[in-house]
Amino acid sequence: MLRKEEILLIIYFILVILFLAGFTILFFVTYQRRKNKLLQEKFQAEQNFKSELTNARLEIQETTLKNVSWELHDNIGQLLAVASIQLNVLNKKVSEENQSGFKEVKELVASSLKEIRALSRSLNNEVIDYVGLEASVKNEIERFNRLEVVEAKLDIVGETYNIPQEDSIILFRILQEFFSNVIKYAAASKLEVKFSYAANLLEITAFDNGKGFDMEHQATGSGLLNMRSRAELINANFSLNSSIGKGTSLSLQYPTKTNINEQNDHNR
Repeated sequence: MLRKEEILLIIYFILVILFLAGFTILFFVTYQRRKNKLLQEKFQAEQNFKSELTNARLEIQETTLKNVSWELHDNIGQLLAVASIQLNVLNKKVSEENQSGFKEVKELVASSLKEIRALSRSLNNEVIDYVGLEASVKNEIERFNRLEVVEAKLDIVGETYNIPQEDSIILFRILQEFFSNVIKYAAASKLEVKFSYAANLLEITAFDNGKGFDMEHQATGSGLLNMRSRAELINANFSLNSSIGKGTSLSLQYPTKTNINEQNDHNR
């Protein structure tokens, strides 16, 4: 039989061991929670930094595009406008046999002036703010058809509604990047764009029948990264698919339910 003092000593040691074990477990849990919190804060800080960096880069791009737009409108546009006026003044002095060639020159200058102004509008985000996303895309489609660089069309499905200005600019720039690649690289004869309006989603698809490309070798291209990073800013699902000989397709799914609710609350 153990003596009373020995029993108390054993109980004491057991309590000490339990206390140390509990303290160790509590310390480990607290440490893990603190570690996880720090990792989460670090991850959030990195995400915020990436977001701020992307925003800054996009702001610089928009400022550059706006400056180019002003230069086109104020300088080249004005020069072409003056040239058109001068041609009208000279019209009466041109001999009858040269009228045909002179008329072609006038039409060429007038057409160039029109295209410069259209391009200037498409580069200026203030114009996009004013006319909206759908009208801006229509202007691009009409410009492509006028220039006959590609046979383009725009289909609208569903009841249209306004998109917030900031998001409209981002969506338009994504499409503009896709259009630019179609014109420069795809060797396509057709370009089809479709807007599908639903209550909580705007789905935008674009397709060209060009030569396509190998996605594995083009996945890190700057144009693709620009489109993807812009889509992430507005929580839009972005997808680009292509294969050699089968053209390229773009899909954007922009969630609008929150925006619509905000607009309805504002209108009440």
